[in-house]
Amino acid sequence: MTTDQIILFSLFGGVFAMLLWGRFRYDLVAFSALMVGVVLGVVPVKDAFSGFGHSATLVVALVLVVSAGLVRSGAVFLITRTMVDSSRALGGHIALMGGFGGILSAFMNNVAALALLMPVDIQTAHKAGRSPGLSLMPLSFATILGGMATLIGTPPNIIIAAIREESLGEPFSMFDFAPVGGLTAIAGLIFVALIGWRLIPKREDATAQVAELGDYIAELTVPEGNKLIGQRLEELYEEAEKADVAIIGLIRDGKRRYGRSRYTMLQAEDALVLEASPDALDEFRSALSLAFSDEKRESLLKAEGDGLEVIEAVVPVESRLNGRTAQAVGLAWRQRSVLLGISRRGKSIRQQVRKTEVEAGDILLLLVPRGTGADVMDWLGVLPLASRGLSVTENSKTWLAIGLFAAAVLAASLGLVYLPVALGLVVVAYVLSKILPLQELYDHIEWPVVVLLGSMIPLGAALETSGGTELIASSLVNLTQGWPAWAILTVLMVVTMTLSDVLNNTATAIVAAPIGIQMAQQLGVNPDPFLMAVAIAASAAFLTPIGHKNNTLVLGPGGYHFGDYWRMGLPLEILVVSVSIPLILIFWPL
Repeated sequence: MTTDQIILFSLFGGVFAMLLWGRFRYDLVAFSALMVGVVLGVVPVKDAFSGFGHSATLVVALVLVVSAGLVRSGAVFLITRTMVDSSRALGGHIALMGGFGGILSAFMNNVAALALLMPVDIQTAHKAGRSPGLSLMPLSFATILGGMATLIGTPPNIIIAAIREESLGEPFSMFDFAPVGGLTAIAGLIFVALIGWRLIPKREDATAQVAELGDYIAELTVPEGNKLIGQRLEELYEEAEKADVAIIGLIRDGKRRYGRSRYTMLQAEDALVLEASPDALDEFRSALSLAFSDEKRESLLKAEGDGLEVIEAVVPVESRLNGRTAQAVGLAWRQRSVLLGISRRGKSIRQQVRKTEVEAGDILLLLVPRGTGADVMDWLGVLPLASRGLSVTENSKTWLAIGLFAAAVLAASLGLVYLPVALGLVVVAYVLSKILPLQELYDHIEWPVVVLLGSMIPLGAALETSGGTELIASSLVNLTQGWPAWAILTVLMVVTMTLSDVLNNTATAIVAAPIGIQMAQQLGVNPDPFLMAVAIAASAAFLTPIGHKNNTLVLGPGGYHFGDYWRMGLPLEILVVSVSIPLILIFWPL
């Protein structure tokens, strides 16, 4: 093993360890590794930033912008409003939503597809009186499966197509993934709709989960001159019980009071720590004339605007709030809004809400000036838990948006236009036709993913140039020496799938695809089946809530625990391997 290989393996090992630790965001970890690689000389200076102009990076960014245009035009909600029926049986609902989510995610980023459908699914669950947890995980898995079917459905496919172009001279086309990825997705969707959702753990409180979804740890403040001043905390218990509110603590001078706080005499500016649904919280506040946790901000909002409204939102990984407090991001003074409460399944919150670090999967209760909810959520990078009911563009532009996108897909599929150019033309057309406002154009690009790709691509190229991928491939070839082709492909898939379950699937594809090519070259066979195996495996992250962003997004709203995913995810991953291996050997023979 050469010095360069040792350094690069150490860098990749450090990246994987840091991603598993999760203390720092993946884009910072990847960019730091790139900078270290440049300084140590294993990444040439001239190639240091080549990843940021790479076609894979551009396509991922453009797909996100195009997805936003389809949302803005009302194209998706036009369809969901006509399809979703709360009276439909749960199995039928999961089949319909999963099928639609799978089709949608084949033609737009699968994270964006879930973000569109999640509020619809939650609304339907509430209307049907059932737990959202029964359908959100199947919806997440369905959108992940659907992304396997086309080039633009998921970043790993885009990356693998670009690596194929660099290594073999020609990329995969738009629908090259469909024979394997599409049929595997259909098999997975059938499993999820008929059997998979039944494997989701049904706890004793499952029937109450619809109500529990809305329970938050929140604060209400005792204002100056309130009649409660001088009373003991325990004297509020009767009123709290009537409003279905649990009083779980008291904060005075910024410090949580424990022990015998129930006997504490209330003072002005004391903050009551409560567990309640939004409706119950408002009822309790009104009955006792309490104030929100930021009384000064509340008064300012009322004086400035047309009133206030309360909105609920879930926190994705890329939100600016993830790992930070509402106070740290300046929610109050930047957006004139207040964080009222946090819902975090299975975890207690032991400090002031506005000083609590928010985590991915948390559900937030936000107090915002009326009519600004969409802007506040966009600024925070959070997703609504109920349909916004906003029409940003005229309905007449719905079919224009769909037509422009369909034309681009068709042109790219027929080889008339290079895919990044086709998508770029769609973005230009969306802006010129005012489907997407120019000032919001860059807000829809997931910059942490762009930085991750831009950083990992040069590192992956350096690993390949140094002979590192060939070394790994040789080890796997030696391990499987004398094995049949299907067994070798299975080993590659299992290794890739295991990495994808605990790491970012984009990073997994960047590392695994060159290894697949090297394995094929050492075996003297066609590398395409190995690339297809990596493509399917990199997307099939179903065992944990951290393997794919979609799984993280439904963690809080679905009320899931970390160990809930593998129950449906493990048989689904086994099914994916069992179905895709024969399909690869049929459609992409060695």
